[in-house]
Amino acid sequence: MALVVQPYFVYGETMETGVVRVSGPGFARISAAGTRRVSGAATNSAPIAAQRVDDAVSSIAAAIGEPARTRMLYCLMDGHARTGTELAIVAEVSPSTASVHLNRLKSENLVRVQVQGRHRYYALASPNVARALERLSVLAGGARRPFVPRTPEHLRAARSCYDHMAGAIAVSLHDRFLRSRWIEPLRHPSASGPAAPRLAASALAAYDLTPEGTRALAALGLNLEAARAQRRRFAYACLDWSERSPHVGGALGAALLSLALSRKWLAREFDSRALFITRLGRRELHARFGLDVNNLLTLHS
Repeated sequence: MALVVQPYFVYGETMETGVVRVSGPGFARISAAGTRRVSGAATNSAPIAAQRVDDAVSSIAAAIGEPARTRMLYCLMDGHARTGTELAIVAEVSPSTASVHLNRLKSENLVRVQVQGRHRYYALASPNVARALERLSVLAGGARRPFVPRTPEHLRAARSCYDHMAGAIAVSLHDRFLRSRWIEPLRHPSASGPAAPRLAASALAAYDLTPEGTRALAALGLNLEAARAQRRRFAYACLDWSERSPHVGGALGAALLSLALSRKWLAREFDSRALFITRLGRRELHARFGLDVNNLLTLHS
């Protein structure tokens, strides 16, 4: 039987394009680092496989190696998504040139783009990309500048995003729900295996409640049946404008904001999207979710 040599891609785990899988009577796997594990009969396809790995590594290295693209990638290392305009400023190039660079990075599966409203947000494609960049920075001995939000603090802390909660408090609730396993990403139809959860957890992913989350939120007083009955998405990861990390959008996000307002945990500021966190809200958010409101802005900077 003839050997089949093909690049090994995992959807959403894009930096594994440097791995080649050889299948047939004997099995060989060659990594971009040059290591080779062989089981079964020896094959004569290794030179072909190695050449394909070399070509893939060379192409990725060339994409990373251009200074403007390097600055863009390292700017995204903090986990915050950014617009093309912001990355153009970081890279010190024009917006049109930045668009060309971002398309190259996207073609090499180094970044992914999320379209939200009229904005296009760019983020690293996977944790594997971040790890590769981190190792390169160790060799270079450099340090990255942290992400500094420029949104006014009264809007950063808490505000409305359409009909749901946004800002540092909303991002913290989203993260808390994930850590507590109250919500879980719905599997992407094209993903399987260990890559699936990480792919589904990317921005704009759809969420559903776990049994534990259903019990916990129902106990808080959320009408989950009514939320599910609405002709809209139940829950999804909405990319936060100021924090550049997701908060919970959809019917569930709207229900959470409605609950917080009715319980007087939050109050609307007059003629503004900003939400004021009341003293009662500070106590309740800490008691029920473990959120320290005083440290929210520090945690998300």
